[in-house]
Amino acid sequence: MHGRSCFNTSAGAESSLDTLDGGDTDDDRNAGVIMKPTAKQRIAVLGMGQMGSGMAGRLAEAGHDVLGYDINPRTRTDLAGKGMAMADTVKAALDGRDVILTSLPDPKAVLAGWLGEAGLVALAAPGSLCIELSTIDPGTMREVGAAAAARGLDVVDCPVSGSPAEARQGKLVLIAGGERATVERASPVLSLLGETWRYTGGVGTAKVVKIVNNMMSMGNVLIAAEAFALGTAAGVEPETLYDVLSVSGGRSHHFTKRFPNALKGNFDPGFKMELGEKDLALGIELGRTVNLPTPGASAVRELYALALAEGHRGRDIVSLLAMYQAWSQRRNS
Repeated sequence: MHGRSCFNTSAGAESSLDTLDGGDTDDDRNAGVIMKPTAKQRIAVLGMGQMGSGMAGRLAEAGHDVLGYDINPRTRTDLAGKGMAMADTVKAALDGRDVILTSLPDPKAVLAGWLGEAGLVALAAPGSLCIELSTIDPGTMREVGAAAAARGLDVVDCPVSGSPAEARQGKLVLIAGGERATVERASPVLSLLGETWRYTGGVGTAKVVKIVNNMMSMGNVLIAAEAFALGTAAGVEPETLYDVLSVSGGRSHHFTKRFPNALKGNFDPGFKMELGEKDLALGIELGRTVNLPTPGASAVRELYALALAEGHRGRDIVSLLAMYQAWSQRRNS
């Protein structure tokens, strides 16, 4: 196992969330290093999008027996063509597997993947370890977690922070909730996926933290895009502006990570615009459930929705900068 385990869940253990900045840590001595597992495990990964396939590849390279499944036939075919072991059904994916990971796009997909006759709750062998990695609302997580526990399945609520590349390299930030013993059971697998771990409490609490983290991140990228577009519209060269801001108080993880690509005109998705809008909606709804107004997040979400309407679907969230630049060009032409 590599990296630093922060799943010290005893009373008074460090569980602060100050490193939840998107996946990077100061100590990268073991970054990307594959440590062979002490015991080979048979793992199913349901949801083989950018993040799911990255994590599956990481675990397979570490020596685990990994079988993937995705609802999209084209995804299954493409990944099989790249050498990934893929199943054609959830039932086939779960057959003989004692560790199950789910990485799905939204609450609806998680409910469909976990519940019902063809869901993992019905099909997984009792005693299986089920690790839910998606960014969804805590209510949905608690619903599927309770259903799984009623059938004798062990559940870990573990959304992640980081990019598909960081998933493949084992450099994610892991935010874990659930019974402490169950989280410890999951640690040999999770330690291969992330360098920084934090334990948040029971099932559902990790989803809360992830929603809050993403709300902050989406707002950060939005205001950075607006401010950067303002600076260039006012006459500062983009490279000069980035050079100064990247060492100044306004900088952030997402600014230094994403804006260099944007300056090259590269908006390939590390995190898609539509997922950012979805996560903001989750934050706004979470605020409603606890009777807390979220006017800031609501304003940010409207601008993400506007970016989608203006053609930025499928592009990275830093494409907000391109939207602002287009506005500037239209108004000054």
